[in-house]
Amino acid sequence: MKRRDLLKGAGAMTLGSAFLPLLKTNAFAATTDTAVVLIGNTINSLDIHRPGTNRPSYQVAVNCYDRLVSFGLKKLPNGAQVYDYDNVIGEMAESWSLNADRTLITFKLRPNATFWDGKPVTAADVKWSFDRALALGGFPKVQMAAGGFKRPEQFIAADEKTFQIKLDQPSKLSLPNLGVPVAVIINSAVAKANATEADPWATDYLHVNPAGSGAFKVSRWQAGQQLVYERNEDWACGPKPALRRVIVREVPSQSTRRALVERADAQLSFSIPNKDAKELSTNDKVKVVGTPIDNTLHVVCMNQIFEPFTDANVRKAVAYAIPYDQIFQQAAYGMGKPMWGAASAKPTEAVWPQPFPYDTNIEKAKEMLAKSGYANGFDVELSFNLGVADWAEPAALLIQEGLGKIGINVTLNKVPGASWRTIALVEKKLPFLLENFGGWLNTPDYYFYWAYIEGNLFNASNYDKAEMASLIDQTLFMEKSNPQYDPNVLRMIELAFEDLPRIPLYQPTLESVMAPALDGYTSWYHRQLDVRPLKMG
Repeated sequence: MKRRDLLKGAGAMTLGSAFLPLLKTNAFAATTDTAVVLIGNTINSLDIHRPGTNRPSYQVAVNCYDRLVSFGLKKLPNGAQVYDYDNVIGEMAESWSLNADRTLITFKLRPNATFWDGKPVTAADVKWSFDRALALGGFPKVQMAAGGFKRPEQFIAADEKTFQIKLDQPSKLSLPNLGVPVAVIINSAVAKANATEADPWATDYLHVNPAGSGAFKVSRWQAGQQLVYERNEDWACGPKPALRRVIVREVPSQSTRRALVERADAQLSFSIPNKDAKELSTNDKVKVVGTPIDNTLHVVCMNQIFEPFTDANVRKAVAYAIPYDQIFQQAAYGMGKPMWGAASAKPTEAVWPQPFPYDTNIEKAKEMLAKSGYANGFDVELSFNLGVADWAEPAALLIQEGLGKIGINVTLNKVPGASWRTIALVEKKLPFLLENFGGWLNTPDYYFYWAYIEGNLFNASNYDKAEMASLIDQTLFMEKSNPQYDPNVLRMIELAFEDLPRIPLYQPTLESVMAPALDGYTSWYHRQLDVRPLKMG
C-alpha cells in the first residue's frame, strides 16, 4: 500500500463513537490514569496478519488481542522485569492438557471471556483466527509453522469452549508459539461481517479496525502521529490495567523524545539509543531500564546470490576487516555482549548467541582477499535501515573505513524504515547490509530456522545449504533432552562459522527511559511495548 493510501485509510476509519482531538502530551502528563508513550517509528497497520505490516505495529496485537497462552515474569539481577520463557501461563486458555504421545493439545477457554462488543469468545473464533494466519501467508504463516501449525485441519473447535490442535509430531515450540503476537484471537463475527468476496479475511477492515478481546481498545489512530489505547473494562484474561488511557505518540526525532521525557511531558520513551541510555542513567529526573534482547544479534549480511559474496574467501576477508571493538564502543556505547573473537574455530557449547572465531586482523583480511577472485578489491554498496540509524549508521561508517583498508570501496545506502522490510527481507535484493534479527522463541534452532533457511524472511543473505536445512528440520521440534539435540546445534553453529553468510557484531540491549513514578514496565522478546501492566505511582 502506498503511503497516501494508508493515510487516506487511516483518516477514514471509525474506531470510536467520536474522534478525539489531536492530543497534546502535556495535557495528560500529571494524571495517574493516563500515560504518554513515545516511539520513533510509524505504526503502519492495526492487523498483524496483513502483508506488509511492520514491526512497530505488532504492539497493537500485544495490547488489543488475547492469545491462548502467555509467559510469566521474572526479575533480572539489575531489577528489570522481563518475560520468563520457561514459564508458560494461560491467557485466553483457562487450562490445557496433552494426550499421551503429546500430539493433541486441548484448551479450555475462559468461560467469562468476551470480545469488545460483548460476544463470548468461542473455539470457533480461535480456529478462524489461526486459519486466517495460515491463509494470508508470509510472515504469519511461517511463524505458525515454527510451532508445527501448518494446515487448517489441525485446528478443531470441539465445542464452544474447547479448542484442540493436532500435531504431526510433538514439539517443544508448539505451546510457546501460541503466546507470540501472531497467534491472536479475532472476533470472527465482526470480521466476517466486513469481509467481501475479494477480501474474505477482512484485511481492509481489520487494517484500521481491531476486533479483539484484549485489555485495551484503540480509540484513535492517526498514522504517522499517534495511537490512543482506551482500557477495556470487561477484560477477563488478566488483572485490570491500572491505566485507563495510553497515548502512543510517534516522534521521529530522538532528541525531541528525550526532551519530552526529561521535562515530564511524557512518561516513557520506548527503545532509546544506547548513547542516550548511558547519558540519562545519571539523571535523577528519569529512570533508565536496560535488558539484553534474547536470541538477538546485530549482524552484517552478505547476500550470496550477488557477486562477490558468492566467494567464501571474500566473506572471510570482510569478517577480518571489520573493526568490532570500535563498533561496540561507538555504536553500542559498550552496552550488550560482544560476538567476536572466539578462541576456537569450532563451537564448544550448544548455546546461542555465541562469539564467532573472527577478530579484527587486517593482514589476515588481505590474505583472504588475495585467495579470492577479487584480490584487487571491489566496489560495493552497504545498506542500512534509517529506522535503526542510531546504531546502524556509526557501524556502517566504521565498516566502510575498515574495508577500505583492504581495497574494498564501500558506499552507504540509507534506506527509509518504511521500505526496509520489503526491500531487505521480502525481496532480498540488497547485496550487503546491516540487520538485527531476534528470534521470539528462545532456542538456537529457532533462530537458525528464520535466518539460515532459504526463503525464510530473515535470511537476508539468501543462504541456501542442504545440510543446514536438514539439521534445522530435524532439530526444530526436538526436545532439548534428546541426545541428538546438542550435536545438531553444534553442527549448525559450525556451518554458520564456516559459511559465514552473516557476521555477528554484538548482542544488543533494549533501553527505555521513563518517569520515576511509572512502574510495571516489562521487557519482552518481541521488542514491543506491553502497556497492560503499566501504572503511575
